[in-house]
Amino acid sequence: MIFIDPHKPIATCVAETCDNCPAQKALHCHFSLKDLVHFYSIAAPTFLLGGAGIYHISGWWLIPWLIIIIAYFGFIEIRVMCSHCPHYAEKGSTLQCWANYGSPKIWSYRPGPMKVWEKVVFLMGFALIWGFPLFFLILGKQLFLLVVYLLTVTGFFMTVRMFLCSQCFNFACPLNAVKDEVRTAFFERNSEIAKAWLRDI
Repeated sequence: MIFIDPHKPIATCVAETCDNCPAQKALHCHFSLKDLVHFYSIAAPTFLLGGAGIYHISGWWLIPWLIIIIAYFGFIEIRVMCSHCPHYAEKGSTLQCWANYGSPKIWSYRPGPMKVWEKVVFLMGFALIWGFPLFFLILGKQLFLLVVYLLTVTGFFMTVRMFLCSQCFNFACPLNAVKDEVRTAFFERNSEIAKAWLRDI
């Protein structure tokens, strides 16, 4: 797998090196296979449990759910959220981040905040994907699996927001939890992104 060189600033950064970067410790600008495995390890249980609940009713219903997942994470989310991310400006035709690694960059890079409709689509996609199994868990009266599924999904989003979203420089994402002072430090080294935010706010 190919990841961004951890010893070089990201494509949008005007600095020549990452040395003495005020945002370096607070932001996760570079990713590795370890980061990818970590993300999948906390995300996979939600899909495995949800899939088990659907399969218990009918394995055929897994097909539309998988189509929705692939369409959303592979194309729709890339347009409404990922295309605002500084990682989208990196060279290459696919993303190299921890959440959507390998997804095609078929849209134009658009730094700056997400539009209201983009946020709506982004959040509705999440609701559809993780809400889809609930129908089958409730319909099939799979109460134990339902409780475990809800706890796992809640734990997943809490973990992501606390430990990943708090260090992510895609400030456009509605889940982003980076502190304002860290954003300011990042903008100082990424002037084009700063201009885009000032223009769109």
